[in-house]
Amino acid sequence: MFSPQGPSLRELAIQALSSVEHGYDLLAPKFDHTPFRTPDSVLDATADALRPLGPFGEGLDVCCGTGAGMRTLEAVCQGRITGVDLSAGMLAQARAAHPAAEWVRADVRALPFAEAFDVAVSFGALGHFLPADRPALFAGVYRALRPGGLFAFPIGAPPPITSGWYWALLGFDLAMRVRNAVWRPPFVMYYRTCPPHALRDDLTAAGFTVTTVPLAPLGRRDDGSPRYRLALARKPTAEADRPYRRPA
Repeated sequence: MFSPQGPSLRELAIQALSSVEHGYDLLAPKFDHTPFRTPDSVLDATADALRPLGPFGEGLDVCCGTGAGMRTLEAVCQGRITGVDLSAGMLAQARAAHPAAEWVRADVRALPFAEAFDVAVSFGALGHFLPADRPALFAGVYRALRPGGLFAFPIGAPPPITSGWYWALLGFDLAMRVRNAVWRPPFVMYYRTCPPHALRDDLTAAGFTVTTVPLAPLGRRDDGSPRYRLALARKPTAEADRPYRRPA
């Protein structure tokens, strides 16, 4: 599961008992040698799906980590590309790997941008946000995009209840909830808190128009459904085009 250059079990345990920020600072030098780094196949499939929707000018990678998402942005953007992350350690690795990009350290629940980008992407990060945090995250991405801008991220198909992965992910989330109940600071990372219908509802509430497309290069499951879909959240070109939201 891990390459010889990856972290040891001891290092992973220390990370798991840290905060999200400090944990990733510790993991950063070896992160790209773990299975947590988004595979190139997912990055390339995302670029293939975005390319017909462009070309885009400036691009933003939300929760950029060590900068893997630059592979996608470089393929579809004609202007500057920027990564934003809370972990200084991850940003240091990203800056070394992609010196031509711009890097910003910030809490993505309070993104410091306003109508600065034409496209935003995010890979493998939504599990770090509790459902109560997603509205702030999506509102910040909405503000960061220019009118007509696009926010895109891949969504893996949930494993069936008969799958070993279903029970492994359920067990991981339960263990994480126990850990966070008895240990501080919390380390927020859950695999089952981002069902597609909830993501769609939160994106729509933020003002986006939401669609999805299959990521065909990543294959299909036994039932014929795609293994991955790409969520496409479009910021309207004018305020009058925003989806209607029922008053609270």
